Amino acid sequence: MPTRYTFGGDEHLFVECSDEMSLEAFFKSLSMANGVKESGIKGITEICPANASFQIKFDPDQIKPDDVLREVRAIEGAAERAEPVIRTRIVEIPVFYNDPWTHETLMRFRERHQEPSGTDLDYAARINGYGDVDDFVAAHSGSPWFVSMVGFVAGLPFMYQMVERQRQIQVPKYLRPRTDTPRLTVGHGGCFGCIYSVRGAGGYQMFGITPMPIFDPTQTTSYLREFMVFFRPGDIVKFKPIDRDAYDQAVEDVDKGRFSPPVREVSFDLREFQKDITGYNTRLEGMINDH
Repeated sequence: MPTRYTFGGDEHLFVECSDEMSLEAFFKSLSMANGVKESGIKGITEICPANASFQIKFDPDQIKPDDVLREVRAIEGAAERAEPVIRTRIVEIPVFYNDPWTHETLMRFRERHQEPSGTDLDYAARINGYGDVDDFVAAHSGSPWFVSMVGFVAGLPFMYQMVERQRQIQVPKYLRPRTDTPRLTVGHGGCFGCIYSVRGAGGYQMFGITPMPIFDPTQTTSYLREFMVFFRPGDIVKFKPIDRDAYDQAVEDVDKGRFSPPVREVSFDLREFQKDITGYNTRLEGMINDH
């Protein structure tokens, strides 16, 4: 689809690059959002990136809506010519799959689920064609995920699986949202994975929990002292399954300031990724332990 521009009142411009999620659409929207930021257009006060779109807030006393539109359209042309390469990070996130806390929660809300007799992992494995939960967990953790946006609640990352479209995990949300979701739950809805940064309501299927805080407004967590939100759009996430002992140890390490998530700076080239998805992912994952 051609890029769609929509005004929201007299202070917002919504830019939709695609009506479906893809890495190509994400790269275009990110390139355009960065272009708007770097252009320094007078009167633009905020830029909010999303999965395949972004929204601009502007001061109509400083710039007219039609002038904003004209400036952004010019940036779209430059973005389409830009190379699809970004400097980003790959991060390893430990996950305790099928943990007791998300299990207790999901069992309290079975009447809101498509299959009340099973668990979220059972359901996700079945509808995605996996023989059992172990096979599903291997698929969920076996390839990296791209953080396409951060939001909804503070610090929550939406993640898009970096595999061929026919291999992407697809799971609908609950029939009715829960009123409770444990903090740091690893969830999934539609084609997007997420990590619940805080405890609260939610509708995504629950697969496990991470011991690694990703949002800390007090900025007392050792690796969140400079900025309270861990993730940013463009990050690449690799999930690492862990057991209860490893989970408890990581929680203790976080509490004592000893936990440091494995993070590596990388260059991601969309063209090279598309040529050999499996091989490119293997190289990316190898960088986690490459010193």
